[in-house]
Amino acid sequence: MRSGARRRAAAVVMTAAAALGIGVEAAAAGQGLVLAGPWAPGQHGYGHVKPRTIFNGGDPTGLVKAIHWSSWGGPRATGTGTALWVGPHQIVAQGKFETGARIVLFQRGRCHGRSAYNAIEWYFPQHGQKFSAGTYINACTGTYYMDGQPDP
Repeated sequence: MRSGARRRAAAVVMTAAAALGIGVEAAAAGQGLVLAGPWAPGQHGYGHVKPRTIFNGGDPTGLVKAIHWSSWGGPRATGTGTALWVGPHQIVAQGKFETGARIVLFQRGRCHGRSAYNAIEWYFPQHGQKFSAGTYINACTGTYYMDGQPDP
């Protein structure tokens, strides 16, 4: 494609992105799907495409950083990052940041008028943890779920 045609195509993509209310970065990447949210102030990564950092706000157990996404756009988005591991019978202050935390986004739908992954979970396979579709945070509302039921 010639450079003039490329510029026109880019302008069309950016105009369409603005008209549809999705970010230019997402449109340019061909992906309008975001991590749902945010649901509270002080959060990072929510409402964005392929965030490198996700932070729920509050204590460091709600932080995953240096995320590398291995998939995005399908029924599930998966990645690996660094998160705080707090072992059994430990308090948060005894936790240590570890690489290899797996993050899974799922339950595609809509949040705040955007196409989004509405569920988020991360876990530590190196400590024997496994993905469980019933244990997650609803990234649109902030509701925590355990075994598929809202956690009071």
